[in-house]
Amino acid sequence: MRSWGRCLDLAGVRGGALRSDYTLAERYLRRREFALRGVVRVLAPPEFQPHAVVGAALLCFTDDICDRGPAEERTARFETWAGHVGAALDTGTSHHPLLRAYLHSAGERGLSRHWADTYLAGTRIDLDFPGFADEGAYQRYIDTLTWPGIMLSTGLTPHLVPDKQFAESCRLVADGAQRADLLTDLSDDLRDGRLALPRSDLARYGVTREDLEQGRDTPGVRNLIAATAATAREALLEADRIVGEVPPEYRALVLSLLGLYHHRLDNVSALGAAVTRRPVRDNPVECVRVLNRARRDSRNESLWENAQDR
Repeated sequence: MRSWGRCLDLAGVRGGALRSDYTLAERYLRRREFALRGVVRVLAPPEFQPHAVVGAALLCFTDDICDRGPAEERTARFETWAGHVGAALDTGTSHHPLLRAYLHSAGERGLSRHWADTYLAGTRIDLDFPGFADEGAYQRYIDTLTWPGIMLSTGLTPHLVPDKQFAESCRLVADGAQRADLLTDLSDDLRDGRLALPRSDLARYGVTREDLEQGRDTPGVRNLIAATAATAREALLEADRIVGEVPPEYRALVLSLLGLYHHRLDNVSALGAAVTRRPVRDNPVECVRVLNRARRDSRNESLWENAQDR
């Protein structure tokens, strides 16, 4: 693992103030998402690590603003933050170190501000989350919030295909990851009075909201959980195409992130209806296996491509 200072050098982050901005973002992510920060530091090419860190930190920071306290307070905080982000995008500068770092990374990687604008608009809607009436409502949520959010981080990754094609692959990742999150966070959401599974899915399997809130282990609940997990896995398997769309040195990082969501879906399948009663936690030992497998698979793929080129 390269030192953080060397990563900043390789990423072209010059000047003491800007380097300090990136370092503050890295420290925040280390506290907020230690495992994710570790994956980036271990598997991402050193010249990309500062960009990956600041993209992830921006998402986490925005989530923190929106997730704590009564709705009125969360809305007020978010509107203040959205104003800072909008002004930063308009002027190219900011008084906030995280925004200064993100502006630099987005500029270096050529990421359109469309994704930030769309993400902020989607987050504003999500502050008063109404739930999903059906699959169409869920897919609109992906388009307006989850997909733009992923693009703020994953969209910074160098890619070998046109921007539009890469963005469409990122949407597949967003769909699979979001649906997996609906299951892993189901018990916490229900406890907070939030039902994130489409109501049409509940009706299809004869499940009521009370069944979920009471943690009932019924055939309908088990079938609902299994079907949702299967749909999430289908999206993630289709999203595998993104591995071939990034340079070889980035594939271990992409494979590890996809592998992590497959691991979580494995845990969901093992728990079944119990996911309504307790959140799904990552197994640290299995996460290490996921990282090692991603590193090995990316190396084998590169060796195969090199052999074909000879």
